[in-house]
Amino acid sequence: MGDGLVLVTGGSGFLGAHCILSLLNAGYRVRTTVRSAKREADVLAMLKVGGVEPGDALSFAYADLMSDKGWPEAVAGCRYVLHVASPFPPGVPKHEDDLIVPAREGALRVLRAARDAGVERVVLTSSFAAIGYGQVAGHPFTEENWTDLSQKVSAYVKSKTLAERAAWDFIDREGGSLELAVVNPVGIFGPVLGPDHSTSTDFIRRLMDGEMPGLPRMAFGVVDVRDVADLHLRAMTNPAARGERFLAISGDFMTMLEIAQTLKARLGNAGSRITTRVLPDWLVRIVGLFDGQAAQIVTELDKPRNATSAKAVRMLGWAPRSREDALVATGESLVRLGLLKKTN
Repeated sequence: MGDGLVLVTGGSGFLGAHCILSLLNAGYRVRTTVRSAKREADVLAMLKVGGVEPGDALSFAYADLMSDKGWPEAVAGCRYVLHVASPFPPGVPKHEDDLIVPAREGALRVLRAARDAGVERVVLTSSFAAIGYGQVAGHPFTEENWTDLSQKVSAYVKSKTLAERAAWDFIDREGGSLELAVVNPVGIFGPVLGPDHSTSTDFIRRLMDGEMPGLPRMAFGVVDVRDVADLHLRAMTNPAARGERFLAISGDFMTMLEIAQTLKARLGNAGSRITTRVLPDWLVRIVGLFDGQAAQIVTELDKPRNATSAKAVRMLGWAPRSREDALVATGESLVRLGLLKKTN
């Protein structure tokens, strides 16, 4: 049974909701932040899809990453904090600060409030984006690596890197007795709990709805959201996790073609609209001139990357599902919840 009250920031998000599920199933009392009371029903609906009716074990607090208001009340009485909330838009923001400022300042607000409230440990959700960009490595990336911001990287990559750097600097300079651990997931997939899921899982929806005319020649890491939530809990309580980063990935990176082939092979009729046509690089580059999201993809064409979760496995006993099972669980949940277009 869990011991104490845990704050989860961003409980209405894909990962946040799964973290709440994991905590409640482990016997913890949970408080979660939402930006308005209107989002409470959304969180409860997602938890119900996940098989949990929290009752008095879940409470809500109102706070925003861009304001100090509400954070002292949110962390009051909490033993641990999982800081999951962070902006992740589907396209390119008008200005990079639209992502960077909320990510960095939000992390610092949460850390200050947690320190002042006597919280034991904060687990920050960072990203592989803070590890493996702006550089090319001939070996799998590990937690020792940091994204090189002197190179051209996207606003999202920059926001995650700067936010995590700021968090570690805060702990070193003014964290007091507050402990910090960081989880760095790759692309998060797995069962969606409602229509408001994530950019990663929406990629699967677009594939299954036949909205993608072809697949760019690029690859990324895959991990199941349930395993990322489990890793947060392990990093929250294991003494060895203090001051450590943990990459969350299942197996090797997968190409978009491998992802499409996996889904098409295992989803039956639900995967019938998935394309396995690979687009030539020149065509993707032309599209990238006109579409912001495609422009981000262009920078990743034919850049082989890999990463390893050996540290989390070794230190915390983490055992993630296979990448294929994570992808299929995404597709199956989209079908189950009726989130795909109707076939004619």
